[in-house]
This record gives sequence, structure tokens and C-alpha cells, in this order.
Amino acid sequence: MTADAITLRIGGPEDFEALGALMFDAVRTGPSPYSEGQRAAWVPELRKGAEWDARLRPQHAVLAEDTAGRLLGFMTLAGGGYIDFAYIAPAARGMGLFRRMFDAVAQEARRQGVSRLWVHASLMAEPAFAAMGFTVVRREQVTIGAETLDRCEMAMGI
Repeated sequence: MTADAITLRIGGPEDFEALGALMFDAVRTGPSPYSEGQRAAWVPELRKGAEWDARLRPQHAVLAEDTAGRLLGFMTLAGGGYIDFAYIAPAARGMGLFRRMFDAVAQEARRQGVSRLWVHASLMAEPAFAAMGFTVVRREQVTIGAETLDRCEMAMGI
């Protein structure tokens, strides 16, 4: 599959359950710097339902799909220039999806008058955000249950 065969669109409530499934697959399968236990703590189950809907509904969600309409990735812009979610299906990595989704999110942020984007990037996502021009503000550890995960806060001006 080539990047030309991928389309971007804005997601809505009808997509939220599929976004939860893609997030689960992106975190729980494929190569990762995190252990199985860390990944299970991060995303213990499929995200869906009222709480998931309430979290996603106010965000601007950019979805990447193939020509058959299969979801390949998504990125969301929350208030204050915060990128809350950025996930790509393991089989779709390395095709330029991250950059395309990021460009669409940055365009929306500029339209909203946002001048700075920021994110809590996992070790998996840090290189992709760095390639977009983000710099590390600080490194931190998050404890979820018995697991501790490394991540960093990153930011960039737009």
C-alpha cells in the first residue's frame, strides 16, 4: 500500500469504537520498547462506551483510511494545543501516515489560533514527534497499577 492510497478525514462519534480498537492493537501488538506488563497496564482493554465518548467528543480527530475504508491511524487535537492521541496500526507504520495526520492536526490548530502544540509522547511516539519538530520539555514516569512507564512532554511552536 502506498501513501497515495490513503485518505484523511475528520472522525466523529460513529468512529469512536473503532478508534479504541485501533489504539488497543497499536499498543498491545507489534514491536515496542515497553514490556507486555507495561502495555497491558497502559491499555488494559478496548476503550469504548460513555467515558471514551466523552473524552473524544470535544476533540478534533483526524483519521487515516485505506481505499477500502479500513482505519489505519488517528490523531486528535484537544483544547490548548494538546495532542491527546496519536496511533497507527502496526501494519501501516512507515508509510508517512504520522506526518500526514500531524500536518492536518497542525492546520486545524492554526485555524483555531493555537500557536503551540504539546503532547505526552510515549517512547514509541517520541521519534515521530521529534521528526515533526517537537522538542523534549521534560522526561517523566507514569505509574499505572504496578507498572511504571517512561514518557516525555514535548512541544513545538506552529
